[in-house]
Amino acid sequence: MSAPLSAAERLARLRLARSDTVGPVTFRDLLQHFPNAVEALDALPSLAARGGRKSAPRIPSRAEAEREIAATEKLGARLIVFGESDFPRRLAAVDPAPPVISVLGSLHLAERPAIALVGSRNASAAGAKLASTIARDLGQRGYTTVSGLARGIDAAAHKASLDTGTIGVVAGGLDVVYPEENRALQLEIAERGALISEMPPGTRPQARHFPRRNRLISGLSLAVVVVEAAMRSGSLITARFALEQGRDVFAVPGSPLDPRARGSNSLIKDGAALVESADDIIAALAQAPMLPFSEPAPDRFDSAGGTAPEPDAATRKRVLSALGPTPTPVDEILRMTGASVPVIRMVLLELDLAGRLHRDPGDRVSLLPEGDI
Repeated sequence: MSAPLSAAERLARLRLARSDTVGPVTFRDLLQHFPNAVEALDALPSLAARGGRKSAPRIPSRAEAEREIAATEKLGARLIVFGESDFPRRLAAVDPAPPVISVLGSLHLAERPAIALVGSRNASAAGAKLASTIARDLGQRGYTTVSGLARGIDAAAHKASLDTGTIGVVAGGLDVVYPEENRALQLEIAERGALISEMPPGTRPQARHFPRRNRLISGLSLAVVVVEAAMRSGSLITARFALEQGRDVFAVPGSPLDPRARGSNSLIKDGAALVESADDIIAALAQAPMLPFSEPAPDRFDSAGGTAPEPDAATRKRVLSALGPTPTPVDEILRMTGASVPVIRMVLLELDLAGRLHRDPGDRVSLLPEGDI
């Protein structure tokens, strides 16, 4: 980790993370491009305008950011921005890392070896029992269980690991219970384990929040184990994030006649290791070298001295011509335009802040229709 953040920089990073059209990728690129978040905040309006935005992006005031910190602390939780010393090591190694997290409970559980257990909400009795057994056995071997506090497999894994250490990652604010049937479980995890969220207090979970929750689940873990999953299950999204983050993916096989097993069986066909017990998981992890987790090196912008690459009009036109509604790898845009990496990243950053760029999996981007933003 770098030097401790000043109070001003911590507040600026929170405001930056909560600004319009700033997600994990944009947050990372801004911090790599500018010396600090204070300067990045000052530059947001002009960058968005260069990308074609017609109105200034909304940036939370200092008072709003301070109120979020106060509301988080009132819950007994901690708000941690990327770059602080207690930001979980494995999450900091994710590229891009989540800009801000809030933690209620025992943060040290995130520094222990951790395994994510995810699966169907409509779990079979056998699947729930197996998830419980695996979570309990992993806990007895010193592993933290990570899951998403959904009904079914998630709930079974959490309940079985309350005594040994469990982390519940929620899609909404820490003070919002979802689903309602897991209210008692969520409160118990806050008391005996840890709850983690990217969202401010009071945020009701929406569909767009769940992929970010799934990305946290995999990022906190050494590996993701899928117990039961249909073909369009959110658990497969978590597995995809795990692969992008360099984590192992394991799957428990199921009957080919059970739709709840088709996704997990498909993962095995695609190369995920077949596991049936905690011993299988631990043995598979032992076969792979355990690399140290560290923050990714900045390699997209040369921010030495805070000098920003200034794309000219011709370069912007070439980049826009290379983009379209179909997701395109950034490497392909580099090849087509002949521009340097810092310049391409700056044009994409401007378009992103203007609300005209969509980030797709696999470092691909697509152009959104120009609206009234």
